[in-house]
Amino acid sequence: MIQSVDRAVRILKALAAGPGRLGVSELSERLGLAKGTVHGLLRTLQAHGLVEQHPDSDKYQLGPELLQLSNRYLDLSDLRSRALAWSELLATRANEAVRVGALHGGGVLIVHHVFRPDSSLQILEVGEVLPLHATALGKAVLAYLPDDVQSDLLADGLTKLTGHTLATVAPLRRELGAVRDRGYAVEREEAVLGEAGVAAPIFDRSAAPIGAVGIAGPRERVLRRGREPGVAAAVLEAARGISRDLGAPRWPGV
Repeated sequence: MIQSVDRAVRILKALAAGPGRLGVSELSERLGLAKGTVHGLLRTLQAHGLVEQHPDSDKYQLGPELLQLSNRYLDLSDLRSRALAWSELLATRANEAVRVGALHGGGVLIVHHVFRPDSSLQILEVGEVLPLHATALGKAVLAYLPDDVQSDLLADGLTKLTGHTLATVAPLRRELGAVRDRGYAVEREEAVLGEAGVAAPIFDRSAAPIGAVGIAGPRERVLRRGREPGVAAAVLEAARGISRDLGAPRWPGV
């Protein structure tokens, strides 16, 4: 590992995780690096547009060049490109917002987001990383991973995000079994109070679960009495369609 590159990446991640702009001293303390080292790396990152300095506070934030790099990643994502038409169709059929997520480390990275087809105020979620254990997208992927991979992802503990979060392994594993039985996952205010979702896994040509597609919205609307079967059928159709376009031999891929 090249030390200078590792430190630069750690600075970018610290800026991404921080509550706002961070100064040299704050970054130095958080990362355990000398102020001179942090300052030199920041100047180099700034020269490449990866960070920028606020003129009033002299503190640093992520720079615009990162947006171009991330857009390039999305352009090259097979999952996203194969999901574009299916997610638009799902949003129309379910009349809800649709998110497509890719398995990324210990979470699900949102690579595509279709707004609910109405005039309500909505925020683009592309680039957000959602927890595996507390979201419909996450549970849809987690349920179909091999047992050893699943255990590794759950080994660090389960953060309790709301009173509804399945924060211990035993009940979560029971829930994942139910996901496999019906083919889709349901989220009931487990990540954010008031929010719910329905999602199904996406498989690639090797029959491995690489992501998920699903709808999300207020619980009283998404999980309104009698609505789940119809919504689930639409979500399953989209997941199967994307998987088929990615070359999956069958669905589910087990």
